Amino acid sequence: MGIWAKEIKTIFLFLFTIVIVGSFTELFWPLMFLLLVAIIARQVVQISRFEAWINRGGSKKYPISTGIWEDLYYHVYRIKKNEKRRKKKLSLMIDQFRQSTEALPDAAVVLGINNEIDWSNKAARKVFGLQVSDKGQRIPNLIRHPGFIRYLKSNDYQTSVTIPSPVDHSIILEVRIVPYGAGLRLLLAQDITHLKKMERTRKDFVANVSHELRTPLTVLKGYLETLQDLDDGQSLLLTNSFLQMQGQTERMQHLVDDLLLLTRLETQKKKVDCVDIPALLSQICKEGDDIESDTRRIELTLECSAHIMGEEQELRSAFTNLLGNALKYSPENSLVKLHWYQDANSVVLAITDKGEGITKADIPRITERFYRSEVKRAKKVNGTGLGLAIVKHVLMRHDAYLKIKSELGQGSCFSCHFPINRICEETNGVLPKAGVQ
Repeated sequence: MGIWAKEIKTIFLFLFTIVIVGSFTELFWPLMFLLLVAIIARQVVQISRFEAWINRGGSKKYPISTGIWEDLYYHVYRIKKNEKRRKKKLSLMIDQFRQSTEALPDAAVVLGINNEIDWSNKAARKVFGLQVSDKGQRIPNLIRHPGFIRYLKSNDYQTSVTIPSPVDHSIILEVRIVPYGAGLRLLLAQDITHLKKMERTRKDFVANVSHELRTPLTVLKGYLETLQDLDDGQSLLLTNSFLQMQGQTERMQHLVDDLLLLTRLETQKKKVDCVDIPALLSQICKEGDDIESDTRRIELTLECSAHIMGEEQELRSAFTNLLGNALKYSPENSLVKLHWYQDANSVVLAITDKGEGITKADIPRITERFYRSEVKRAKKVNGTGLGLAIVKHVLMRHDAYLKIKSELGQGSCFSCHFPINRICEETNGVLPKAGVQ
């Protein structure tokens, strides 16, 4: 404020001088005109110098001036200097970020609003075959795998997609897109070739071992049945031993059968027919009631008559496993309800029981192979630990998913959700011709 007061005082001093001189010489108005012209000329010169200095960047030493203009030059010079310091600091941070991302083992690509490449690191250029000069190019023009194109267009980036590297098809990449900012996205790709090889080795090992175990198990079962036929019942120890051996042999047989089924689900192509789900569920429930001959524990509600495209034996296996679990893990006098219905987005099979329930910590893991929840039970429940893993794989092959709601002591609800586009209809009593997916 002090510099402004000085400027005003100077102007008033000139005005006072003109008034005094003008009162003696009768030149007041000409002198006043000259004063205004001088003030305007000075301001025009200062503005011109200021504009020229700003055009040069305003970062160099400002011109020597006086009064309010000296303050203006100083403030602008200080702002420019601070801005230059911040730019330098920001540039250093960006360089450090780029150096760190360049060193990442995983590929990273920054995509713009129209899927154009804004930046890519060294790993991305290696596995995708990108060049530094590809900046500005649209990523679909350079990575043309159909699965990747569908994933990019879907705008649903909750999951990832697995594709071969465009440079080397023996390299398998897991690609994920992370949206951020205003329409920007970060594409991340991880080399999972080693994991895929390990998974393939595991599958081959399980398949081979399961096949190899089948023959000795069949031989053991045959000889055991022969020995049981020869047993005259005189030795209680021998009879009990035969019974225990038979139980364990059957358990091993079920385990091998489940492992072989999982292997087939993971490796075989999908065969599809139009499956009559209501008829299939009715048959499964009848078989379940026949097993539970003392009490009728199964209640089936068919709210819709929708048929779906799928593989009948796989669906039978999945539904049977879910129903069997509901019967096993609920009281013998309780009711198990099956409900087949259609909602806005899917057709659903819901299986509800009043059993022991599942803890929240166990729910995400119970579809893993051999996983058994650690719950204290009054009686031992036999099982291979593969039933829900089979259900999960069957549903995945039918573009469906399993939803689990459960509360300890209150029971559980397992629901299979099939997409609407899986619905099919019979044509004049003849089902659509089977195909392979």
